Amino acid sequence: MISLRLIFLAFIISFSAIAQKDYKLWLQYDKTTNAALASEYKNQLQGIVSLGNSETSKISLKELETGLFNMLENKPEVFPEIKGENKIIVGSKSSLTSEIQKAVGSDFDKINEEGFIIKSISLKNKKHILITAKNDIGVLYGVYNFLRLLQTNKSIQNLNIIEAPKTNIRILNHWDNLDRTVERGYAGFSLWNWQKLPDFIDQRYIDYARANASVGINGTVLTNVNANALILTPQYLEKVEALANVFRPYGIKVYLTARFSAPIEIGGLKTADPKDVDVANWWKNKAAEIYKRIPDFGGFLVKANSEGQPGPQNYGRDHVDGANMLADAVAPFGGVIMWRAFVYSEHDVNDRAKQAYAEFQPYDGKFKDNVIVQVKNGAIDFQPREPFHPLFGAMPKTPLMMEFQITQEYLGFSTHLVYLPKLYQEVLESDTYQKGKGSLVAKVVDGTLDQHKLTGIAGVSNIGNDLNWTGHPFAQANWYGFGRLAWDPYLDSETIADEWLRCTFSNNENFIKPIKEMMMQSREAVVNYMTPLGLHHIMDTGHHYGPGPWVSNLSRPEWNPVYYHKADKNGIGFDRSKTGTNATAQYASEVEKIFDNPATCPEKDLLWFHHVSWDYKLKNGQTLWNGMALKYQEGVDQVKEMQNIWNRTKPYVDAERFKEVEMLLNIQYKESKWWRDACLLYFQQFSGKELPKGVEKPNETLEYFKSLKFPFAPGN
Repeated sequence: MISLRLIFLAFIISFSAIAQKDYKLWLQYDKTTNAALASEYKNQLQGIVSLGNSETSKISLKELETGLFNMLENKPEVFPEIKGENKIIVGSKSSLTSEIQKAVGSDFDKINEEGFIIKSISLKNKKHILITAKNDIGVLYGVYNFLRLLQTNKSIQNLNIIEAPKTNIRILNHWDNLDRTVERGYAGFSLWNWQKLPDFIDQRYIDYARANASVGINGTVLTNVNANALILTPQYLEKVEALANVFRPYGIKVYLTARFSAPIEIGGLKTADPKDVDVANWWKNKAAEIYKRIPDFGGFLVKANSEGQPGPQNYGRDHVDGANMLADAVAPFGGVIMWRAFVYSEHDVNDRAKQAYAEFQPYDGKFKDNVIVQVKNGAIDFQPREPFHPLFGAMPKTPLMMEFQITQEYLGFSTHLVYLPKLYQEVLESDTYQKGKGSLVAKVVDGTLDQHKLTGIAGVSNIGNDLNWTGHPFAQANWYGFGRLAWDPYLDSETIADEWLRCTFSNNENFIKPIKEMMMQSREAVVNYMTPLGLHHIMDTGHHYGPGPWVSNLSRPEWNPVYYHKADKNGIGFDRSKTGTNATAQYASEVEKIFDNPATCPEKDLLWFHHVSWDYKLKNGQTLWNGMALKYQEGVDQVKEMQNIWNRTKPYVDAERFKEVEMLLNIQYKESKWWRDACLLYFQQFSGKELPKGVEKPNETLEYFKSLKFPFAPGN
């Protein structure tokens, strides 16, 4: 009996330890196995001197203690004052002695309110490491950065790191509903247990805040952009307040989505007209009510007059009227309005890609100072690949905020391994030519191109209550990478992948090198087996799971995949050139010239901008049909290679996560072949051509693929 109990206890302990690997994200703090570095770390980190006593300071100290204890297997001693040498000194500027401030010199002039300094200093000829900032939140960011140095096996001798975020608002957009379902969420239910709040504070809320703070994310929108007005009622604001109290010491502000019709639905008014005095006053009173509870409330995110959501156009008003009315309500409290530019009307189906530009560009410079227009990275909808949104080069008088999607709505959900920071970097590096060559999207977003003070990057969250938070272990890298690029839009996605792998899995080069290459190629693989050469939005209807290029029976033209690929016997692609919808004219003339001509248009965007014949010659000499078919095959082959690479890493990964990724890659491989076969069989009807040599023949018919139904696909 005793032996069985011991066996059961051992199982529970071992299971918990394994499970924690998944749960701990990139904050694993694994033991440093490099003997030379371990010796260096222990020598230089002979104790902690913590100079602050705020809640945030206590968090910084606890994080340092936890990290150093786990990585060095030695509990660090905490000292109230500086004695001896080789201490790590942690404190904000106001807590530093004049001697320490002198050692820092003018470095404080080089950082903003959220920046930090990590510096090797000498006090009375004794060496120490200082982590400091203008305030305690900056110190916390510095602590996480310092621990990352240790996690990634970097030397900590002669440190001189001066860093500050390049954007103000670095925020997750949760598309979480009050019933705990998550729209386009593929990692379980919402983290927010509204039923138990405000009295039950789940440990997950704290760990969520830790993870976000560790990569510099400083805001969270708790609710879906398809908003429910109930979140603005006292019953729910009490619960929001409880979350805000948890997040505040980690530097994270809470934001909410504002349903434009809330004055009618919960306010008893007969209109939500932004020009109505009673409506404006209702929002002012609501803002005051929220700020009384949550003094650092960030503001509202608004989806208006888009996909059936109410908005100012319901009353003959425009986006400026709606955004500015809400801006006036939160302005006295320092709040902001993030007004989404994701709009398209069923009454103008000439080209959905043109509509956001048409609705917003004429209002450039007319929004209040505390309004930032939130623009998706591309003009359609988070596709595997889109050219950058033309608004990024067309509204110099208006702060524009980037909206990326971290959850993989159109990229295989959380069953496909897709490293999205590669996509983000591609967009941020795009040149708008707004002010000539070098007018990068990143410069628009960080405000440096047009000297905007209000800046931001939003990411549609991929987080749920799954044990590993994101459904796929590698989807954690997309959350991590988003945070790192929101902090610094000029970072290289390969550098970020290297960091994440070392913090999450191992520093072993035999693991790092092949897996990093796999991650860097993974996004292109998905583009190849889903939407090569500029194809887009050919996913099945509603749930967006799997291929559906044949769908043509939906009530709005622009909801149908046939609208986007326009395949016929003459060719395939959406003509957005001067001979078509002239969407290319929404870009600066230098960009327009490149996109408008099939000969100069990058082939990765060819079918986005041009309808070309099946016999069109690609740069590699292949016909379009053969080249497209070979791209689909290439994507499948790339996933097969991802499987091979992963299988070779078994000695370097814990058994639990190895098996998890192995199974998910098996799903991805099957579904990549499904994509290839279904799409090529469908398009073959129009091309009338045989599949080229090297492309595997489908085992099923087109009718079979059309018959597949998924009424309960997640995230719908």
